[in-house]
Amino acid sequence: MSLFENIRDGKEPATIVYKDEFITAFDDIHPEAIVHILIIPNKTIKSLNEVVDDDVDYLSHILLGASKIAKLKGIGDSGYRLITNCNYDGGQEIDYLHFHLVGGVRLGKMINLPKSSKKKMKDNNF
Repeated sequence: MSLFENIRDGKEPATIVYKDEFITAFDDIHPEAIVHILIIPNKTIKSLNEVVDDDVDYLSHILLGASKIAKLKGIGDSGYRLITNCNYDGGQEIDYLHFHLVGGVRLGKMINLPKSSKKKMKDNNF
């Protein structure tokens, strides 16, 4: 079982900030912002690419839950970002679909590409 499955099932300690029938949300142990919450579906799904039509309730509860959590954490009005990474090049480090809810500070640009990537894009007319 993965770390996230163990957290979801209460077998691994975590600071749970929200839980319902479809999702579990908990504090990230390596926060990148003042507020950094991980939101996972209560169904094991490896990545966004593995989502199927029957998973619509899990995804909708992730979005609704993110809004509720942002309000609970006092960042609903000031703003926040909800991020998911998909597979290796997308930055996914754990093979379990999860969303990062970050806020509590003014967030910078969405993507900061290294110069080598920017050159490659320019060379390929992107």
